[in-house]
Amino acid sequence: MTRLASAVAMRAAAVLLGAGCLVWAALPAVHRGWSGFALVLAIAGVAAGGLRLALAAVPVPEDSYWPSPGLRVWRAFLEVVRQVPWEEGAVIGIVWLEVLHPSRPWHTAVLGAGLIAYLLVVHLAESDAPLATLRPQARVLGLGAVLLALGAGAGMLPAAGPGAGSALLRLVAAGALIAAAGLVLPYVARRLSRAGGRDLEGIYMRQGTTQRRAGPDG
Repeated sequence: MTRLASAVAMRAAAVLLGAGCLVWAALPAVHRGWSGFALVLAIAGVAAGGLRLALAAVPVPEDSYWPSPGLRVWRAFLEVVRQVPWEEGAVIGIVWLEVLHPSRPWHTAVLGAGLIAYLLVVHLAESDAPLATLRPQARVLGLGAVLLALGAGAGMLPAAGPGAGSALLRLVAAGALIAAAGLVLPYVARRLSRAGGRDLEGIYMRQGTTQRRAGPDG
């Protein structure tokens, strides 16, 4: 029951995050640049993505020699719902709606964080993985949030030409990139070294197993 409740909560959180990002990007309403089509695309993507998550545990009917029309329609419906990348379409529609608005850096930064959270939660809901699965990537996600805030702050600066403000911004951006490399590269190096060690260990174990199976006479 606990696992079922966690799966239901994760799916509900994905739908709520998608709907929240949609409302955040759609308000205030705009009426230019195919905004209606973008809104329909985003709504359809979020709704169909939620439906796919809800039907993830429903088994596909087995093939039979002469399936009934209703069974064929149900199987085709499940295949369409599960194979179409609905979340990607929703993200395209939501970003399209945001682009149609005037420049609003902090609004866009919050939307970017919400879309990243939406895609991550959808992935966790698809794989039935707990939220603790993202713990090894906490520093990378935190660094991404810092860079997102830095980009929003840079977008809010007036573009009045070179000066002390732009020089300070370049220094802060360079520091952020150095901090990103300092945080990410050691983590990636440790992961690669561990993976390489496990590969070598697996090769040795496979060779030992082969030799034991072969026996002293070969």
